[in-house]
Amino acid sequence: MIDPALIREDPNRVRKHLVNRRFPADALEMFISLDREWREELQEVESLQHKLKTATPKRKPTDEEKGELSELSDMIQSKKRDLKSLEQSKNEYALSIPNILSHDTPLGDSDKDNVEIRKEGDIPTFDFNVQSHDALAQSLNLVDFEKASLISGSRFAVLKGWGARLERALIHFMLDMHTTSHGYEECMPPVLVNSKALQGTGQLPKFKEDLFHCADTDLWLSPTAEVQLTNLYQNAVIPAGELPIALTAHTACFRREAGSYGKDVKGLIRLHQFNKVELVQLVHPDQSERVLTALLTHAENILKALALPYRVVELCSADMGFSAGKTFDLEVWFPSQNCYREISSCSNFFDFQARRAMIRYKDVGGAVGYLHTINGSGLAVGRTFAALIENYQTKMGTVNVPGALKPYLGVETLT
Repeated sequence: MIDPALIREDPNRVRKHLVNRRFPADALEMFISLDREWREELQEVESLQHKLKTATPKRKPTDEEKGELSELSDMIQSKKRDLKSLEQSKNEYALSIPNILSHDTPLGDSDKDNVEIRKEGDIPTFDFNVQSHDALAQSLNLVDFEKASLISGSRFAVLKGWGARLERALIHFMLDMHTTSHGYEECMPPVLVNSKALQGTGQLPKFKEDLFHCADTDLWLSPTAEVQLTNLYQNAVIPAGELPIALTAHTACFRREAGSYGKDVKGLIRLHQFNKVELVQLVHPDQSERVLTALLTHAENILKALALPYRVVELCSADMGFSAGKTFDLEVWFPSQNCYREISSCSNFFDFQARRAMIRYKDVGGAVGYLHTINGSGLAVGRTFAALIENYQTKMGTVNVPGALKPYLGVETLT
């Protein structure tokens, strides 16, 4: 969440950010109203407590005095209950307000206003009609959507044979690069997470409808390992000398993807279950801009090593994620669609997630503050799989294996 003091001291600044995000201001106005009422109620409780303290005689009170003191005490307890209810309500509204944008975030009305920073790699040319990744994968018996629908329904996939091995090779390759070349510590967390963890990174309450909930429990299927890796330090105070903390993990991720449609629902682009390698860094506030640039480079290095053409895009204000203050997307080239498609979002959340999850740092002088969190996909494995087989397809309907993956697969071509 954003700093409540900022809302109290400069509400117009927050309103401006909401306008730039094209986000309704209802939650902000309700928070302002409830926060004002809560502070007034708090002052009244403190005043009544002072009155009770000064009204209590040092001698043994008379029966009449006992009655007055008891009545005053009951009033204080009633006010405290009201105060707690107000605090809970205002905090719920605070959790529904998105992050403050970075000062240099480009303004815009939709994803069409995102800013292309640069393009990398050469777009391949073909002297034949290219196949889409889903058609190609099925023709090579790499994936079976029909069998998946029998056991799980639509928008699931069964990877088979070389398809399963390619997915596993990509995961292995990504983790090796991030741990060996980029210095991340590998983790293997649970994929079931509780509400507090999801609230800490901003998935709850905002995105409740996009999550899979386990009935009669407080457990949810994680939509991204960002949740687990960030919340490893929930309620922690970390010595500043131990920062930055860099973590990576491969997990299955689960999302309803209720709002997607059209080409997005075909193939491996938007499944309900998908594999992803995640990157998370916990950093000192002074270092977060630099670390975001570094983390973006780490994700890019996977695409460069696989020789996949891509571009870097900075998201505009209206397309920014709820918790993010600054975001760069990596978009990989899909020949069958003749366009770039997102494969990673790398974001600086500033202290937004740290406030929600209570993750702080302590400097050498003993001062405590909220650290900054940075995260990005490194990469979405299914989309990498899809982009790879499209870009490396041949006229014979086979797929050449990029050099970086040959040691993991042991073959030159998928046939």
